[in-house]
Amino acid sequence: MTSVFIDGSAGTTGLRIADRLAARQDLELIHLPEELRKDNGARRDAIAAADIVFLCLPDGAAIEAVALAEGSKARIIDTSTAHRVDPAWAYGFPELTGMREKIVNSARIANPGCHASGFVALVAPLVEQGILSPDAALTAFSLTGYSGGGKKMIAEYESPDRSGLLKGPRQYGLTQKHKHLPEMVKVCGLNAPPVFCPIVGDFYSGMEVTVPLFARDLKGGIEDIKALYRSYYASGLVHYTDCADPDGMLSAAAFSGRDDMEVSVFGNDDRIILVSRFDNLGKGASGAAIQNMNLLLGVDETTGLNV
Repeated sequence: MTSVFIDGSAGTTGLRIADRLAARQDLELIHLPEELRKDNGARRDAIAAADIVFLCLPDGAAIEAVALAEGSKARIIDTSTAHRVDPAWAYGFPELTGMREKIVNSARIANPGCHASGFVALVAPLVEQGILSPDAALTAFSLTGYSGGGKKMIAEYESPDRSGLLKGPRQYGLTQKHKHLPEMVKVCGLNAPPVFCPIVGDFYSGMEVTVPLFARDLKGGIEDIKALYRSYYASGLVHYTDCADPDGMLSAAAFSGRDDMEVSVFGNDDRIILVSRFDNLGKGASGAAIQNMNLLLGVDETTGLNV
């Protein structure tokens, strides 16, 4: 029986992971009572007793937890930003070339950021295959449900006394210093970050990341990108489709409650839009974390997931 400890189980991602794992018969969850949840001695003991540890914590607390894990056998999956560009950690997006093997053989996995997951899925294969230059000047916008903001934002959106401004989509990250940008650049092999426009909407969960391109900036055309995605994502939790929703539109909530991701290509021979759709709490957070755990355990990576 595999022992699992979720450090930070009271947060949105931790709660979702705990809910998914509670139904598993192959796992034993280690729980700390509320009064010991932030006690370093109790946390150290729980980590030492665990085979798998999920860190669902702010960056500073995640770094602290890794220190507490020194000398233990625990394999750690960190959902914070703290280790995503650290070369000593495997980046937890197994659909990328060679990454599944790195994850399986690592004791330290950095779970990707939600916005970053959608961007990386679209851009990394194009740079890897030489269709898109690492020097490309890119733009990306990302629509997300409000659950991505954690408990505080969820309470704000679900309050009966909320501001009328929450009825409309709200753009943030206005200083172009969003915390996901470093991993977007590093994992995709870019030489400069994109102009990134994240937008939160009045819906609980779901995410839609779009990267627009001009064909003149590519070595290849729209059909080359489609063919690449079809082959690149032939397995795993990312899949290609060339279909929009039945009404001809693309809803950012289409994958709410799911743990997989869809990538698509639209446009024409001159102007192309790349789109990824998934759940910010699924493939963008807890679903990806569980997928990575499944790989570490050598079980089907979709075990316990909604795909």
